[in-house]
Formats: sequence, C-alpha cells, structure tokens
Amino acid sequence: MALEQQINQDIKAAMIAKDQAKLRGLRAIKAAILLAKTEKGGADEMSQDTEIKVLQKLVKQRKESAEIYQQQGREDLYQIEVEEQEVIEAYLPKQLDRAAIEEIVKGIISESGASSIKDMGKVMGLANQKLAGQADGRTISEVVKSLLS
Repeated sequence: MALEQQINQDIKAAMIAKDQAKLRGLRAIKAAILLAKTEKGGADEMSQDTEIKVLQKLVKQRKESAEIYQQQGREDLYQIEVEEQEVIEAYLPKQLDRAAIEEIVKGIISESGASSIKDMGKVMGLANQKLAGQADGRTISEVVKSLLS
C-alpha cells in the first residue's frame, strides 16, 4: 500500500480515537507529501525513496525545532515536536545504530581505496547511496570523518 493511502487511513483512525498528537504528525506527513507531489510537476505516485526522503526531512525539522525549544525552556512546544517526531519515525525504515553504520562505512572505505580526509566527498556519496533511509546524513558524516582522520 502506498504511504499516502496508509496515512489517510491512519488519519481517520486517529480522528476516531481522538489522538491529537498522532493526528498532528500524520497531517504534517500528508502536507509534506502533497507539497512534494506538486513540486515534482504533478506526478501521481512518488517513489519509495522520495517518500523516505520527505519523512527524513520532517524528522530532521522536528529534531532541530525540539532542540531550540528545549534551549529556550519551552517544554510545552518541545513536547509537541517530540510527539510529532515519534509519529513520523514510525513510518521510516528501522534506523541503523552507530556500530552498524561504522561497519558499512569501513567496507565502503576499503572498496573505494579512500585513505585521507580528502576522500570524504567520494565516501560520503557512496555511503549516502548505500545507507539511504537507514541513517541520517549527520551521523554518516560524523562516522566518515572519524574513520578517515
């Protein structure tokens, strides 16, 4: 089932259950999907990779906002962002832990023959392709940088 159809069904279920936190997160996903569809020139169906990228972008936005709200002492807004982030993350593939990312990046480094920090761009490109949807770019970048330096 396409993500959009699943989201629509889950929105109905959240409305019936009166689950406001879940409903906010689902509506954010639906809005982002509709926006992405109109940006791409009106494609009716989005690829799974595009859907994952949209969801990752939403999670990243929620994390950054939550961090800012926490620094400013706005626990009420922080809690809303965290709740929405949890709802959105439920639709993403399982994220790899740092140790698993390190193993994959080590393999990429040995395959590509990278030896110094100058090769970071090449390794990042390969790592982002291989780990698409399974890890966020910041974590991948940190791992690559630590292994190459």
